[in-house]
Amino acid sequence: MTTEIKKKIPVNGIMQKIHVVSKDPTLPVLLFLHGGPGVVNRHSIFASHSDLLDSFTLATWDQRGTGGSYAGVDTNTLTISQLVDDAREVVQYLCDEFNKDKIFIIGGSWGSLLGIRLAYAYPEHIAAFVGFGQFVNGEKNEEISYQYTLSEAKAAKDEEAVKTLESVGPPVAGVYKGGFDGMMKQRRLMMKYGGYSKAEEKRSYLDSFVKPMLLSGEYSLSDLAGILLGYKKVLKAMWPEIGAEDLTRYISFAVPIFVFDGRLDMNTPAELVEDWFAKIKAPEKELIWFDNSGHNPMGDEPERFKKLLKEKLKKYSV
Repeated sequence: MTTEIKKKIPVNGIMQKIHVVSKDPTLPVLLFLHGGPGVVNRHSIFASHSDLLDSFTLATWDQRGTGGSYAGVDTNTLTISQLVDDAREVVQYLCDEFNKDKIFIIGGSWGSLLGIRLAYAYPEHIAAFVGFGQFVNGEKNEEISYQYTLSEAKAAKDEEAVKTLESVGPPVAGVYKGGFDGMMKQRRLMMKYGGYSKAEEKRSYLDSFVKPMLLSGEYSLSDLAGILLGYKKVLKAMWPEIGAEDLTRYISFAVPIFVFDGRLDMNTPAELVEDWFAKIKAPEKELIWFDNSGHNPMGDEPERFKKLLKEKLKKYSV
């Protein structure tokens, strides 16, 4: 019989929204850490990846300041360390709720940064971490992503795009001129030129993010208001710190680390991953490339991604 939890829980003084679904509470728990920061993903998990329920209890969480966790958040608390501590509390809640000593963590994009920091600081209740769209270094990330987009726009003789990019960049310490608005201009053009999704499916920001959220039925009206009001608030507050973040300072882990990365990713450029990953020390580690994927191989090559996910985590089932 399916068990479902969809409610707000207290997390470090703020009521935060979770949605957990299980066909069998004895199965291991897999917690998804969404990207952005501030860009919730529970609609896509349950719409596109519910087949994972045969192997895992699936847990999703709207992070502090966005979606169902928007209300009552002081902007000063929107920091990497606070989000790491929030994640620790959510992990503890899930362990208690499902009578587990440990659970699995999976994070994409910003969620991969959050997951690495969580696994590094609080490994005791984590069975293994899986990252995709793996973040490594904020400053280098934006330099490479910006130059890629500018080069593609010039090659396409897209004068308007070139003018836009030159007006907002190049980024300094990972931050674009105009802050949030400058970054969004770069991201939209980067997506236009295939740096987000696999090359044959160049998608717009509207089609990739906004429409799926609105049409999913996953979110209440207050959740949608929290997304609309929160994602920009969170990104603006946290981006300077993320731009300065460098995960090469975190290379020694007490838990298995897996990275499933798309070769075509120019959002968090794949070229930064290999050197960092080679230096990691962990009980087990593996970097698996998805040659036909961009920033989200779970969406670009879902069957292979989920098959490997089940295979790699099976030995650690808890």
